[in-house]
Amino acid sequence: MEKESRGITIERGVVQGGVTVHSLNPAYLIEKIIRERIFESLYWKEQCFGLTAATLCDRAVQLTYIGGQYGQQRPTPFLCLAFKMIQLQPEKEVVLEYLAAEDFKYLRALAAFYIRLTFPAVEVYKLLEPLLSDYHKLRLRNSAGFSLMYMDEYVDLLLTEERVCDIALPRLPKRIVLEDMEELDPRKSALDSELSELDDDDVDDDDGGREIVEQNAENEETIVKMETS
Repeated sequence: MEKESRGITIERGVVQGGVTVHSLNPAYLIEKIIRERIFESLYWKEQCFGLTAATLCDRAVQLTYIGGQYGQQRPTPFLCLAFKMIQLQPEKEVVLEYLAAEDFKYLRALAAFYIRLTFPAVEVYKLLEPLLSDYHKLRLRNSAGFSLMYMDEYVDLLLTEERVCDIALPRLPKRIVLEDMEELDPRKSALDSELSELDDDDVDDDDGGREIVEQNAENEETIVKMETS
């Protein structure tokens, strides 16, 4: 049994005295078999014991890849820290500070994963969609080895897939459903603003071309008057 700094008793990963998440004990967001593998991992035993929200941040900035399980179904440090965050249940302001840390992409990826697991659907969309414009490269480790992906791809997976990093994600309503319920405004993509700028440029070009045609017509009229006179 382990006693955390916020007075939450944790026994074999099950949080007692904490806030429920999606009407569940937060530990149950991670399947039991994966929890057991996390507890048995060397990284958990050596690097995660006694962590607080502040010291967890120090561990997260040292991450070099994301992922769920690799090799013989061994949990990654990323997954261990994600489960530690679930146990600690850091204040929302702390999680948002993690998410805003653009210079520490793996800390940001960890915060995004935690938000997707624990936050209400409307907040998930509002907080994660801005990261669809983040193109930092991330290393992903899984049973097949290492691969590269971009932050926007990773966030898109969090918003659209049922499993990410070997974890079953809580059900997320479609964005259009929340828009119809007027809980979310229609999303404006960066592409929309670029197309709008192109349309404005086309209008300017049309206006400029019209002015040139009118000027040429005036010049021709002046020449004809001079020749007739």
